[in-house]
Amino acid sequence: MEVRVASKAGFCYGVKRAIEMSKDTVRNRPGPVFSLGPLIHNPQVVAYLGKLGVREINNLGEIQEGTLIIRSHGVGPALLNAAQELGLDIVDATCPFVRRTQVVARDLMTKDYQVVIVGDKNHPEVQGIMGWANGKAEVVENPWEAGLVKARGKKIGVLAQTTQHMENFNAVVETLEKTGSVVQACKTICSATSERQKAALELACQVDVMIVVGGADSANTRKLASLCRACGTTTYHIEEAGELDPAWFRGVKAAGLTAGASTPDWIIEEVKKRMSEIEELNGSEEGMKDAVEVKAVRHGEIVTGTVVHVGQDEVMVDVGAKSEGVIPIRELSCCEVTSIQDIVQVGDQIEVYVLKAEDNEGKLILSKEKADAEKAWAGLEEALESGQPVEGTVREVVKGGLLVDIGVRAFLPASLVDRGYVEDLSKYLGQVISSRVIEMNRARKKVILSRKAVLEEDFAKLRQELLTNLEEGQVVKGVVRRLTQFGAFVDIGGVDGLLHISEMSWHRINHPSEVVKVGDEIEVMVLKIDRDNEKISLGLKQVLPNPWDTVDQKYPVGSVVPAKVVRLAPFGAFVQLEPGVEGLVHISHLAERHVAKPDEVVSEGEEVNVKVLSVDPAEKRIRLSIREVSREKQEREYRDYNHKKTEDTGDVVTIGDMVGDLFDKK
Repeated sequence: MEVRVASKAGFCYGVKRAIEMSKDTVRNRPGPVFSLGPLIHNPQVVAYLGKLGVREINNLGEIQEGTLIIRSHGVGPALLNAAQELGLDIVDATCPFVRRTQVVARDLMTKDYQVVIVGDKNHPEVQGIMGWANGKAEVVENPWEAGLVKARGKKIGVLAQTTQHMENFNAVVETLEKTGSVVQACKTICSATSERQKAALELACQVDVMIVVGGADSANTRKLASLCRACGTTTYHIEEAGELDPAWFRGVKAAGLTAGASTPDWIIEEVKKRMSEIEELNGSEEGMKDAVEVKAVRHGEIVTGTVVHVGQDEVMVDVGAKSEGVIPIRELSCCEVTSIQDIVQVGDQIEVYVLKAEDNEGKLILSKEKADAEKAWAGLEEALESGQPVEGTVREVVKGGLLVDIGVRAFLPASLVDRGYVEDLSKYLGQVISSRVIEMNRARKKVILSRKAVLEEDFAKLRQELLTNLEEGQVVKGVVRRLTQFGAFVDIGGVDGLLHISEMSWHRINHPSEVVKVGDEIEVMVLKIDRDNEKISLGLKQVLPNPWDTVDQKYPVGSVVPAKVVRLAPFGAFVQLEPGVEGLVHISHLAERHVAKPDEVVSEGEEVNVKVLSVDPAEKRIRLSIREVSREKQEREYRDYNHKKTEDTGDVVTIGDMVGDLFDKK
């Protein structure tokens, strides 16, 4: 097996500088020496510095005097000021590239830019940069998170954690530019980081297996491992030579070796030496022939086997060893198993992790859960950085959310299950769902998911597509989602439009609930589209019959019809002939006598008869008269009276008869 070392690997300038400054401080300054947090993300180097006299502390409250070394990741100005107020001697070992990034963040903030940092919000370097931006910067890890930044119309200044990958940084910048904001991209990625990543990727494409050496908490080392895996090469991330497993190199012709920025040369050499020793060991093993052709399995290996039996509390798997392996029910899944058949069935090909090559009874003990976890963790970090959704099966309903099996047990908070509130989470049990990884910590076996994020993204795409294709005048179906005093919001397939109260009915209404209720499925017309502000105005009455279309036929001029007084005005009374059709009775047509105010004759809600004087459907106007109805009634009564008297006496009643001797009186 050939062992190849990447052309760029190990200590970068900033890390080497911080270590040398620490050594000089211990040698030349009296009193105790402290570093706030680990000086670099490498436990072996931190332990070495500890032996020299550099003591690691978690907060300034732990010390009263001495020298404080600011680690290579840097800190915010508030912490520097606090250290000075305590009277501590300060040795600033901040990496020059990090210091430059801090200055860029400060300058952007003073120029009223919305500062966006591409990186890990929990990393000390990013937290320090945040301090130089007055704590007002937004931190995003990938293009998807960048799409959530609310900065429409603002100036955006984008900078990166110095160990970021350039492709991810450029993708974030491109996403922010799509918001229409002015974006200033500041190149703050360390050139050594780019060169190290490029060299690792080139080597990974040439070998069968890659070994990446560096601290488990080192972001740049984890990124190296992720890049190597992305090109399809089996990759292992270790901290020291003792973690190497000979099984990794069986059948391997060429193995690659690279290291993170916090890994010293002596650790790289130890790992390289151990890899060479393993090569010799594997070579001697391959030269030996075993009389019995069975697969030798070892603790920690992941092997493929066939399920041959499913029992009540265990599963038996043939992995080609001298005996069949056993998977206890507790090792089947990361979540509680209620039915083994829901997980595996006889004949299934599965990967299993060897827990014990042989227990007290000579059994081979296997774990599907650990094999799934190893495979899952390898892809989860990439999913977190890229924002790509992961699929999993909902296994349990727990307090506050759901447990989802994605190869490891992940928690999906109830507030992130759907776009809205979900009252009954049990309906998701057994479902395969797609979610986004929003937080993970392998050391603590912690993964937090968001299904809502995936749904929101799908909704945004649907909304954009609908806004693009929607046209004014189009009739669409929708569901009433919410009522307000001024109208109703209607979901028309991914977009909520406003159905104003004035567009609900042809007649006047006091509240939207008189016409619609939440949950109603209705047809509405698109009246107006404001694509820039993503606002849509809808109309309901436009798809309903307009009573004014037939008003001249139903209420011909000269006809007398019943009506209801709906409101009074100084110039007359408005009456309703039917819902949506109102007419005006002018004050001069309210009575035979002079009327000063309409309420002298009629009141709101009163039922009256009116005569149609004129109809104008185009202008939606009808002139009506109560006076004419009253006058016609009097004339009709007079004619009836006259007719009756003639029948009784045979005489015709004249005006003189009615007036009598009125004019004879003096």
